[in-house]
Amino acid sequence: MRRKSCFFCKDKVREVDYKDVNQLRRYISERGKIRAPRMTGACRRHQRQVAVAIKRAREMALLPYVAEAGPPSRSRSGDRS
Repeated sequence: MRRKSCFFCKDKVREVDYKDVNQLRRYISERGKIRAPRMTGACRRHQRQVAVAIKRAREMALLPYVAEAGPPSRSRSGDRS
């Protein structure tokens, strides 16, 4: 299986911009978590920059901390009465 190449290295991006929300959304899961580098294919340097940029964008209210509320999920511990 071939390893994904880093999108930022291909485009010769020096710094990941926290204001580019559309680009950062690719690195966030549906639940709002930052995706792992093995899923995104980002190199170590750019993965760190993506994480910092996502955190800054969240702080500036450009990205949500969590996803919108959907149907209630079942807990792992089962029903507690």
